[in-house]
Amino acid sequence: MTDIIRVKGHAYVLATSPRVAMRTLTLKDGDTFAVYDRYGDTGSVGSGEQGIYHRGTRMLMHHEFHLGHQRPLLLSSTVHEHNAFVAVDLTNPDIPLAGERIIPRGTIHVFRSQYLWRGAMYCRTRVYNYGDIELTTDITYLYESDFADVFEVRGVVRRRRGRAWSEVEDGTAVLSYEGLDGILRRTTIAFSERPAEMTPDHARFSPRLRPGAAFDLFHVCAFTADPHRPSPSPLSFQDAREKQIERLGGRRITTVMTANEQFNHWLDRSTADLRMLVTNTPDGPYPYAGVPWFSTVFGRDGIITALEYLWVDPEMAKGVLCTLAANQATTERPDADAEPGKILHEWREGEMANLGEVPYGCYYGSADSTPLFLMLSHATWRRTGDRALAEFLWPHMTAALEWIDRWGDVDGDGFVEYARKRPEGLVNQGWKDSEDSVMHADGTLAEGPIALAEVQGYVYAGKHGVAQMARALGHDDLAHRLEAEAETLRQRFEAAFWLDDLGTYALALDGAKRPCRVESSNPGHLLYCGIVRPERARLVADSLLGPDMFSGWGVRTLSEGECRYNPMSYHNGSVWPHDNALIAAGLARYGMAERAQKVLEGMFDAALAVDLNRLPELFCGFPRQPGQGPTLYPVACIPQAWAAGSAFLLLQAVLGLELVADPPTILFNRPALPGFLDKVEIRGLCVGASSVDVILNRHPHSVGINVLRRHGEVEIRVDM
Repeated sequence: MTDIIRVKGHAYVLATSPRVAMRTLTLKDGDTFAVYDRYGDTGSVGSGEQGIYHRGTRMLMHHEFHLGHQRPLLLSSTVHEHNAFVAVDLTNPDIPLAGERIIPRGTIHVFRSQYLWRGAMYCRTRVYNYGDIELTTDITYLYESDFADVFEVRGVVRRRRGRAWSEVEDGTAVLSYEGLDGILRRTTIAFSERPAEMTPDHARFSPRLRPGAAFDLFHVCAFTADPHRPSPSPLSFQDAREKQIERLGGRRITTVMTANEQFNHWLDRSTADLRMLVTNTPDGPYPYAGVPWFSTVFGRDGIITALEYLWVDPEMAKGVLCTLAANQATTERPDADAEPGKILHEWREGEMANLGEVPYGCYYGSADSTPLFLMLSHATWRRTGDRALAEFLWPHMTAALEWIDRWGDVDGDGFVEYARKRPEGLVNQGWKDSEDSVMHADGTLAEGPIALAEVQGYVYAGKHGVAQMARALGHDDLAHRLEAEAETLRQRFEAAFWLDDLGTYALALDGAKRPCRVESSNPGHLLYCGIVRPERARLVADSLLGPDMFSGWGVRTLSEGECRYNPMSYHNGSVWPHDNALIAAGLARYGMAERAQKVLEGMFDAALAVDLNRLPELFCGFPRQPGQGPTLYPVACIPQAWAAGSAFLLLQAVLGLELVADPPTILFNRPALPGFLDKVEIRGLCVGASSVDVILNRHPHSVGINVLRRHGEVEIRVDM
């Protein structure tokens, strides 16, 4: 594919080579992430996004190990099960010596271990001689930085760049870049042994290895990118490793163990990915959206991930709410699509965002983050009973309500619409934010202001939830008003969005209030929000799980019969795990546990078929074929926070699990288990100060629940 001058649309990523063509190894810590090839190198072969990034900038484009002036042979490589480090085993190819002698392949073993910690990459290289003669071999590390902004890596071409230079100072390589934003970005590379040769682009070592002897080399690549928040000085390899292990151990949260080891591995990988993606912001822990393209704060993604994971660990939700509250818009700023009370869409720190070359430095262009903020606020309060948190959030919630009624409803018809203010901003401002994701049945793109179906569902659920909190906090008049507004919205919504001939709801209303008469996955979110009339819920389920919508792996974003259907598109026929998790939860809410099971089964089968059992951001919507896995999307983020969180919401949906803090109650509403799960054991399930351990066993026509341990006063209810 040839380069383009300007990438169309926020969601578009320039694909010069597919990520799926070569397996990548991914690590993340805080504001630093790395995308390696299978050798643990970057920039040698494969996809163009490889590198080590820090605060929105690629600080190392090329970092490559050579043995004897060439790449060694790969034996194996993996990411540790807790995403702690990358481990790579290598060996030498056949190496000619003087005369007719050679060093046979497999004589030298190389083990490489790399991890990230506090703005630095720590590397260990161990070279062992298994031969019977003494060897002298060259070990070389090549390195180079382009200091590319992440949007440059995604395909945006800049007209001007800053100044870059490299130098060697006392056995240390320093790669520097002064951006047009005035920030000095620097990569410093220091080795534990003095190199035989060192230049600004490589370091070479020539150890002599006796038979049975090893040579250990450590080096650190430290990154600085903000004079106001300098990275701490690097530690020794072992000291940093111990601190990293301590952090990864973390605090104890709810744990789940089943009789299916493959399902356990999926949950464990999802847990590890969420822990890796969570970054400690000044206002609390926040799950960054995904690597490599979205490794930063996203409002919608963080909220949905927190909702998916809320029953397991509400601390994530508290961090998301406090971070978004701290960054809630307070003034009208058209250049950022911001209005008072609106919740953040995304927050970037790279050079292009700092300069305004892209609008996403602190950007508010989403119609759904604000009502979703209300939904998460209520769900967290109901789950935890944390009154102090509720009172802290209350002014932010009332500001969000004011935005919904004043700024969100552009034309006063009772629906929340969007229309971008900044020309370079997002055309579409729901979770399907591609430029072509909202259309009419003939394929014509809808013109705004656009009222998305699911956004009205979020507003309905948000107002109902805030009404409950208002009553608990002594604001009875507001509670009555919000309940009345939610009911009025529900009635208007049914009248305007229901498509009787299709048996589902319109994707959206365009600026002329014409419904977008296409079958999409969006109505599944309406089930999750509870806005759907009960008699219509099964019709919606029939649409979502019919052959045109359900691929066999999951529900497609758009029906196979629609004009703009393309199974390889980003939003018009692909399958998204988080979308399916919300759909499954909605199906279970309306008493259709057997259909929620079908979605869980498809997602689990997909997880078994992909690398590391790690569900990607999305995959293609081609129909499932016997004996084949899902078709992967070429530039999907892996891992992605709400894809990792989907496993937990899917399980919660089939269990019918609900946790209420006041009074402490654990409810299993019509629990069901699919055929591949005979037993599910949940330990440390906490409600307030109480906790329980329970075990669920599948029977032919029911699920049995036994309490293994109970600490504190908590009621356990089972509604069949």
